[in-house]
Order: sequence, then structure tokens, then C-alpha cells
Amino acid sequence: MLTKIHADLVVSISELKRNPQAIIDDAHGEAIALLNRNKPTAYIVPAKTYEMLMEIAEDIELAGIAEQRKSEKADAVEVNLDEL
Repeated sequence: MLTKIHADLVVSISELKRNPQAIIDDAHGEAIALLNRNKPTAYIVPAKTYEMLMEIAEDIELAGIAEQRKSEKADAVEVNLDEL
């Protein structure tokens, strides 16, 4: 069975156990695929990359909420800003 790996760098769990910080340092900020029996089991990503992904996910969720609320326009009341 073919498995797609979404990282240019790979490391086995046993290699990672020997010196995790050295592996992370050697990656120079790139994602690392963690292999277990030659299959990807997890990805190690820099903290900044993970934080950025979480912000993007939150933005997508908020955009979905905004779109849903726009479609609930029946409850909306039009207001003229000059009249406020």
C-alpha cells in the first residue's frame, strides 16, 4: 500500500527517542513526519506553524458563522445610521 507523506523530512520513533531536541533543531523549522514501522504516525511542526494553523482554522469557523448569520436575514432589522 502506498502512503503519501506530507513532509520532506522523516524520522523514526526510535531515532526521535534518542535525541528529540537534536532532531527538531536539525529540521530548521520544517515539518517532520514521524514514522512507526515505516508509516507516518504523526507530524512534528514548529510551534509558530501550529499556532498559525489554529488561527486559520478559527478564521474559517468564524467565516462559517458569519455566513450562517447572513442567511438568517429574516430576523434582521434595517437601520439608517443617520437616524441613530
